[in-house]
Amino acid sequence: MARPIVIEVQDYDPVWPSYAARAIDEVRAALAGLVVAIEHIGSTAVPGLAAKPVIDLMAAAPSVPAVESASAALAAIGFDRSEPTMPNRLFYRREGAPVAYHLHIVDAASWETRNQRLLRDHLRENAVDRAAYGDLKRALAASADEGDAYTKAKTALIQRMVDSARTARGLPLVNVWEE
Repeated sequence: MARPIVIEVQDYDPVWPSYAARAIDEVRAALAGLVVAIEHIGSTAVPGLAAKPVIDLMAAAPSVPAVESASAALAAIGFDRSEPTMPNRLFYRREGAPVAYHLHIVDAASWETRNQRLLRDHLRENAVDRAAYGDLKRALAASADEGDAYTKAKTALIQRMVDSARTARGLPLVNVWEE
């Protein structure tokens, strides 16, 4: 019988941005000239939001294949390539304590309208949605027995918040599960 996955959601830790900044510097050095922007995204990038202890980073690359060919440079700093759950991106993981890291590499042409960046900014600006999202994450972490169920159960709220952020910026609405 498979052992259930424990999903740990913690109170916001003000040290998370410093972990992200250090990792951004490492990735920027490893991928010198291959990326034009790198940002801290995800829940650990939102002050006051409960989160899993995972620092999500997103980088914009003019040539995603060029970054793919530089995977050894990322491996040298502990980032191992994984299969992405969404298309048109590269995905790398770095395990560790007290936090793990996820690195998403996307095409620079889509940078300004990336849902992950829009959601982060929306949550930073909207205390009501930030609280609702934190409450949902805690409830799901207490009841979910595997990571995919936890992630999918957040979809309706995330979609509503992303739709609000996209509407406020005059952008077309898109499914948060990129296809």
